Amino acid sequence: MLLVFGMLWAGVLQAQQTQYMVFDFIKVEKDQLFDYIEFKDLLEKVYRQALNDKQINGWDFWSLQNGADGGDFQYIMVTYYNDPVKMMNGVDEEAMIQYTKIAYPHLSDSQVRELFKQSLAMRELPMRLYMKVLAATEDNFQFKPGVLASFDLMKAVEGMYSDYEKSEIEVFKPIHQSRIEHGLMGHWSFLRAALPQGSEAGSTHLTVNLYKDYMQFFNAQAYEDMNQTAEQRAAVNAGLNSRDQKWIYLATLENVVR
Repeated sequence: MLLVFGMLWAGVLQAQQTQYMVFDFIKVEKDQLFDYIEFKDLLEKVYRQALNDKQINGWDFWSLQNGADGGDFQYIMVTYYNDPVKMMNGVDEEAMIQYTKIAYPHLSDSQVRELFKQSLAMRELPMRLYMKVLAATEDNFQFKPGVLASFDLMKAVEGMYSDYEKSEIEVFKPIHQSRIEHGLMGHWSFLRAALPQGSEAGSTHLTVNLYKDYMQFFNAQAYEDMNQTAEQRAAVNAGLNSRDQKWIYLATLENVVR
């Protein structure tokens, strides 16, 4: 009986610890970039209120260094949740307005609403991804402005979905864990699309690779594990062949709420 209870409790804990993330890829017209930069600082304070209200688990604002096309997006906003329902509901506009009033008590209701109306007109959201974290390294990486991320969009090869996930978790995760222990990166996580997708989906998975700075990033790119066995190399190649790396987005963290 105790064993059964222990297994059930472990399952509950695991479910509670599952993390969900929403990635908003943001495009802002060049003549409005300065105004939007000011607005993102307001967003940080607003999302901190949402964190205090336990609506989210965290929030990041990243500035893109490269991507599919320099004109497609300039920023990536990442919001963290511990519940898929909260993820899908998000933080609605009315709640954002109420949080803004708390963060900026000197602003009137009409001023806050006009501020949001203007900010929404500044930006476009060409792409939004709802993701579930499947695996992550053990580390104590500190999120702070200036850290670097590589967001790698992947698409599992048709018929090899399970093989690909197994490779990321059993082959690539230990490799990244070793790199962290050797000071070559800060964190790695593997995510799957949280919503059902058809065969025409642009991507099915995402890996997040975090580095404390460009020096660590370039050292990681140059590193080659000379101790890797032939069997390990074969496993790596099999994993690479089970997915298509669609895009790599390199970004710098500008604002963070934890």
